[in-house]
Amino acid sequence: MATGGSTRAIVAALLANLGIALSKFIAYLITQSSSMLAETIHSLADSGNQILLLVGGKRATRPATENHPFGFGRERYIYAFIVSIVLFSVGGLFALYEAYHKWHEVHEGHPDKLLTSDLWWVPLVVLVAAIVMESFSFRTAIIESNHVRGKLSWTDFIRRSKAPELPVVLLEDFAALIGLVLALIGVSMTLITDNGYWDAAGTACIGVLLVLVAITLAVETKSLLLGEAAGEDHRDAIRAAALGADGAHDVIHMRTLHVGPDEILVAMKLAVVPTESAQEVADAINQAEERIRVAVPQATFIFIEPDIRRTETPAASPSPGTSH
Repeated sequence: MATGGSTRAIVAALLANLGIALSKFIAYLITQSSSMLAETIHSLADSGNQILLLVGGKRATRPATENHPFGFGRERYIYAFIVSIVLFSVGGLFALYEAYHKWHEVHEGHPDKLLTSDLWWVPLVVLVAAIVMESFSFRTAIIESNHVRGKLSWTDFIRRSKAPELPVVLLEDFAALIGLVLALIGVSMTLITDNGYWDAAGTACIGVLLVLVAITLAVETKSLLLGEAAGEDHRDAIRAAALGADGAHDVIHMRTLHVGPDEILVAMKLAVVPTESAQEVADAINQAEERIRVAVPQATFIFIEPDIRRTETPAASPSPGTSH
């Protein structure tokens, strides 16, 4: 996956979230709406997450070292996993705490500043403007994802993508849009019914939403951290390329591993045509390696062990007179 599209989507989301966070916080200071506070923290958490993704992408480009011979591509997975933790703790759990706090305030009869303020319309304007800005960010993420998604459904794209940035931004922007709608419903119903419980309920729904998205991100990123094989299309292309080399007879077994979103390690035992010349064996292996790199450019690290496919020797016929 090209990193340029990921970077554009991340930067678009970062700029949108910074502007949205500021406007939400001003609205919270004016109205003391818990939904607005939860959404402010949500946007700040998203902004921090986008910065983490940019940092992870930058650090992943460092050259390999003696202690890290396969490079630092997995740093992108690590930072994406941190994003899920931040979204869960700073975003989701804080929103649930704020909902609990707001619920008790209403239950104890504390006056709701949102209902008594002459600027009750401010959070409505801010939320509508935020929905518009977030929609543009979400649109950018969709456009960049479509460049690499191919025929995969959105669910399969998020589950199978080896590059974490676009799925993370997609889920964050989707959660942000749904959260803004929930906040708008909570604030609007509070104003219509003069009942602060709606504001608390909207805040709680935002918290549950963020927790669910964070868990989804954590599960998918954990799988990448543990190490996933190359996709089936890449595995088939690697196998076909190897078998196309002169002298290659069969692929006895093959293992692949993503050591980064755009870097695949290939370990293969290749059966070659029996020959007494070591040069012919070396030529077959080298040609197979070259063909694999052409077929799958992401195959950065290739290790091929030559072998000869041996057919099983049929069991000897029993001697005459031997009992069975």
